[in-house]
Amino acid sequence: MTDQTASGAATRQRPESDDRPIGEVFSAVTADLSTLIRQEVALAKAEIRQSATQAGAAAGKLAGAGVAGHMVLLFVSISAWWGLGQFIGNAWSALVVAAFWAVVGAVLYTSGRTQLGQVEGLPRTTETTKQIPPALAGHEETS
Repeated sequence: MTDQTASGAATRQRPESDDRPIGEVFSAVTADLSTLIRQEVALAKAEIRQSATQAGAAAGKLAGAGVAGHMVLLFVSISAWWGLGQFIGNAWSALVVAAFWAVVGAVLYTSGRTQLGQVEGLPRTTETTKQIPPALAGHEETS
């Protein structure tokens, strides 16, 4: 049995006393649950697609900013090379600028390597994932 709502959408009428067999009720619940899950997955896909599009545009802008920053560093380094070259010669000034950037690179490498060593990964997800099989079997741990 169906009724039309004010918006024109068909809705299922449920009888006041449900005398349907349990198998039919279970089948209806399963169908409703399946529809709900499909709708939720479709919504999640749409949201992920929209978020990925926005993230892609933002990543492109950040990449452009990185290239521009690299160009700034390149030209500042060349200016420092020529500026120092007025006082100590171009060959020595090139070595000074190169040594400066070697020190900056070494400091950033050391700092990044230390910070990367402190990353824990997914400790909570790993722990809860380990509990899924026992929970499905009805032997969930109590904490």
